Amino acid sequence: MHLKIHSQFQSFKPTLIEYIENFNTSGTVFVDGERNKIKLFELGNMTINIKSFKVPNIINRVAYQFFRKSKAKRSFEFATRLLENGIGTPQPIAYFEKRTFLGFGNSYYVSEHLAVDLTYRELVEIPDYPDAENILRQFVQFSFRLHEKGIEFLDHSPGNTLIKKRENGQYEFYLVDLNRMNFHDHLNFETRMKNLSHLTPKKDMVVLMSNEYAKLYSAKTESEIMQSMWFYTDDFQKKFQQKIKFKKRFLFRK
Repeated sequence: MHLKIHSQFQSFKPTLIEYIENFNTSGTVFVDGERNKIKLFELGNMTINIKSFKVPNIINRVAYQFFRKSKAKRSFEFATRLLENGIGTPQPIAYFEKRTFLGFGNSYYVSEHLAVDLTYRELVEIPDYPDAENILRQFVQFSFRLHEKGIEFLDHSPGNTLIKKRENGQYEFYLVDLNRMNFHDHLNFETRMKNLSHLTPKKDMVVLMSNEYAKLYSAKTESEIMQSMWFYTDDFQKKFQQKIKFKKRFLFRK
């Protein structure tokens, strides 16, 4: 087993190894997905979560063994880079990779478990969510800072931003599900708008987001920002709905 533990958590190495070795029979299930599973554990005086990534197919086993970084390793490294850039994400603690004679096997990403008030998803799904406009505008400011630092978060979707309420109407934002991310010297306008296209199907939210983004981005007018952001949002939603219809037809035929 290959592992890397953050320098601040080296003293917990035996405990972390024990959690990984007994992952299937210990911990509290937090997310039980088709592809990945997240469990909660106690480490010192903090709660941590351990994300177990699904064993890849045979082709990716070879790729992760020799050519590509695993999702767990990427998550750890990207979280570290985000924090170095002043972008919120749960504290990275460790990653583990298991290898077998068949190639790459399980991998695990360990991070701090944050207690938060909501995710971006609640703003989409709950009508008249308290203080929604203020939260959304601050989220756009957060996303703009991300863009200004050249960070392209490829999974910038409703469930992947955790939001914590602070005093005086202020909110903090934390990115999760980090294994797909690009770091650039500069993000062009098109990439910025595409990066915000997976967040909501609601045009009124896009109008508000465009208004706030225009206050921060002087290279384009509010009208240009709105037109582009809605174009990519609408395009994504149409493709998403087509994918759902295809899956339903396929399952029905089976």
